Amino acid sequence: MDIEKFYGVFPAFYACYDENGEISAERTQALARHLLEKGVQGLYVGGSSGECIYQSVEDRKKILENVMQAVKGKLTVIAHVACNNTKDSQELAAHAEQLGADAIAAIPPIYFHLPEYAVAQYWNDISAAAPATPFIIYNIPQLAGTALTMSLFKTMLENPMVIGVKNSSMAAQDIQMFKTAAGEGHVILNGPDEQFISGRVIGADGGIGGTYGVMPELFLTMNELLQKGEIERAKDVQNAVNSVIYKMCEAHGNLYAVIKEILRINEKLDIGGVRRPLTELIPEDMPVVNEAARMIREAVSKYCVKSC
Repeated sequence: MDIEKFYGVFPAFYACYDENGEISAERTQALARHLLEKGVQGLYVGGSSGECIYQSVEDRKKILENVMQAVKGKLTVIAHVACNNTKDSQELAAHAEQLGADAIAAIPPIYFHLPEYAVAQYWNDISAAAPATPFIIYNIPQLAGTALTMSLFKTMLENPMVIGVKNSSMAAQDIQMFKTAAGEGHVILNGPDEQFISGRVIGADGGIGGTYGVMPELFLTMNELLQKGEIERAKDVQNAVNSVIYKMCEAHGNLYAVIKEILRINEKLDIGGVRRPLTELIPEDMPVVNEAARMIREAVSKYCVKSC
């Protein structure tokens, strides 16, 4: 297996809706092509940034189908397939394998607090539904309510299709611990966008993040600077990115509503709004949105090391 195809910058793909709030094939393909043209290494489809918990199985299939159609094998695609029951998760896993996704991923089941052996069974059942496809564990304990412990991780490593972790815990040292436990032939991906360079320096092979898609140039720049050993410059870019994130979080509307409006402003890309119960923007949000959009443009102009 070419594990290096999972290295680098992976935007967490956004849900693309039409004017009626339904999945838009055209807008999904447009966003996928946009990110392909930006030069990212891959896409993480159907995760938190994709509003997956508010979508049906058919919605999620439609999104992945259109992403795969748009990128035509030119990007590594990781499909997040977890639902809050095993049956639907297995259906999405099998569908992802049929489409040729490079890997599948899953959070643990949410709401009920299950013992570790039950979480392991859930993940292994999902993996079994796509037996030829690598499996990545998605660790996001602050939202899922279940943490990937070292004992659970060691159990999961007994499954040869488990190739690594998308780690979104806020403790950066978790990356180092998972990296050490997994060993060669596995990939650990940084989750918290605000800690991209911290995660990379401590051992992450790349990152998956929800704000990458609105400013991919800046994450690609950080990644390249780290590869060159230019840590101080990378820190400057991270500070600029974090300032944008903090600004976007000032809005009343959900973060992804803000991001989608910025994509309209900066990229002339309309991918709709967000799905309820996520909150849409209100008029008072527009100064925040416009300021964040301006901050992104200025940071890209200042720091981008490639032609952007």
